[in-house]
Amino acid sequence: MPAARVIKKYPNRRLYDTEESRYITLVDVRNLVTSKVDFVVIDKKSGDDITRSILLQVISEQELQGEAIMSQDFLSQVIRSYGKVMPGFMANYLEQSMKLFMTQQQNIRGQVKRVVGVDPVLAVTEMAQKNFNRWKSLQDEVLRRFTGTRDDAEQSGTRQISQDQKKVS
Repeated sequence: MPAARVIKKYPNRRLYDTEESRYITLVDVRNLVTSKVDFVVIDKKSGDDITRSILLQVISEQELQGEAIMSQDFLSQVIRSYGKVMPGFMANYLEQSMKLFMTQQQNIRGQVKRVVGVDPVLAVTEMAQKNFNRWKSLQDEVLRRFTGTRDDAEQSGTRQISQDQKKVS
């Protein structure tokens, strides 16, 4: 198993990726997490492991920028739980809950992929587009029939094409 990538945090709050020899941002740290790269963040001045602190900053940025996952009530409950419950129990509970959720998500994606035979996101997008096209086609047909927009010329043109096809046969 390869050693964890070392990221150093300097007093100026900048993060330095020692493997790529460049400064990185919290977005880069998020990309490392989503790519499942094992890393550790070390405070350059004290030598302390501050990985958890940096991960909390990434979460904080995500919560501010996008659609929040954690409600204010949930965050308040987490804060209240410090000192009132056994920290190991709460941490284990939250971790196991997240693992269960992720397992369920993977199972659902796998089922969709087996049934449809393609990437679930693509499949849902394609199914939505097909359903929309079917709905639109039906709505157009209902509208045509309701308003009587198919005039006699269009219908007679269709009849003429069928008669011409019969002559060719």
